[in-house]
Amino acid sequence: MNFSFHDDLLEMKKMVQSFIANEVEPYAMKIEEEDRVPDAILDASRRIGLFGLSIPERYGGLGLDMVGKSAIFEELGKTSNGYTTILGAHNGIGSVGIVELGNEEQKERYLPRMARGEWIGAFALTEPEAGSNAANLKTVAKRVGDRFVVNGQKIYCTNAPLATVFTVMAVTDPEAGSRGITSFLVERETPGFHVGAIEKKMGLHGSHTAQLYFEDMEVPVENVLGTEGMGYVNALKILANGRVGLAARCLGSSEYLLDRSLKHAAERSQFGKPLASQQIIQHYVAEMALEIETLRAFLYRVAWMIDQGEQAVKEAAMVKLYASEVYHRVADCAVQIHGGIGFIADYPIERFYRDARITRIYEGTSEIQKNIIADRLFRERGVTI
Repeated sequence: MNFSFHDDLLEMKKMVQSFIANEVEPYAMKIEEEDRVPDAILDASRRIGLFGLSIPERYGGLGLDMVGKSAIFEELGKTSNGYTTILGAHNGIGSVGIVELGNEEQKERYLPRMARGEWIGAFALTEPEAGSNAANLKTVAKRVGDRFVVNGQKIYCTNAPLATVFTVMAVTDPEAGSRGITSFLVERETPGFHVGAIEKKMGLHGSHTAQLYFEDMEVPVENVLGTEGMGYVNALKILANGRVGLAARCLGSSEYLLDRSLKHAAERSQFGKPLASQQIIQHYVAEMALEIETLRAFLYRVAWMIDQGEQAVKEAAMVKLYASEVYHRVADCAVQIHGGIGFIADYPIERFYRDARITRIYEGTSEIQKNIIADRLFRERGVTI
């Protein structure tokens, strides 16, 4: 495995680094306080192609593979996690399903607009009684002629207030269990589809979630994504890709926190000498760096596996689990190194600390990742659990 980046990707990383440093990071606190990403930042993101990372060039996107996308997500993780989540959800679970599973007509309709950021994508799986246990979905799609009539509800849908196209999971065969779930592409203006109020969250300010309601919503058969009854399998594939992207964003955020901690320790004095001279601070930063470099190696190996077409459901669960735990531990160390400053909302450390918490919940909780890992380990040995 060769994890070196080709010249074009290195140039793009540098461009994104500059964009984040000059166009986004100066407004990160404004995003946090107003719970809104300025239109100017989203428009600039569209112009440089950040909404088309996953989408093939033939449809107007950048066509990055998983290694390339991870490299860009790593850079995006070094600023407002709310801003990053808008892009992450769109380029990951919001569009990958169409890229990987859509037919040509669906790709032609959706992907060019999504690549330009004119249409933003969202993924609707979680319900009041089904999240980690996706097989317990209550949203039902009943076939009536050449349409499906959908009734139900989704919660915690990232990008819902912004999105135009939603990948929605619904039960089409209640007797078939996980094999009775189908994926649908639903447009925002579809009659019977309603987006609820924006939910107030502890972190990820600027990225909004909302509930979705389906009341006798009619969806054409042509909007089935992939094969009918294979929605749960589709969801696992889509989530595996999204989990690797999330791990890359966790890596970038952890790097940001280590960099800020090193700078603070070098500049801040206690007991007549820099914090950096205190052995406990040295141990903190050493542990942070060790975990970051371990995550980096793991992340790009799993991204490479996906690019090789390998089944990486287990490995994607592993790296998402590990990345979210690393981000949490690094953020905790960063607060400790910064002391009182790390607890004050006027500084970014406190914001990253809050934002880190959700990474152990969304796109599959840490506990569910462990279940997936264990299930795959036993399956590899011919044991069903």
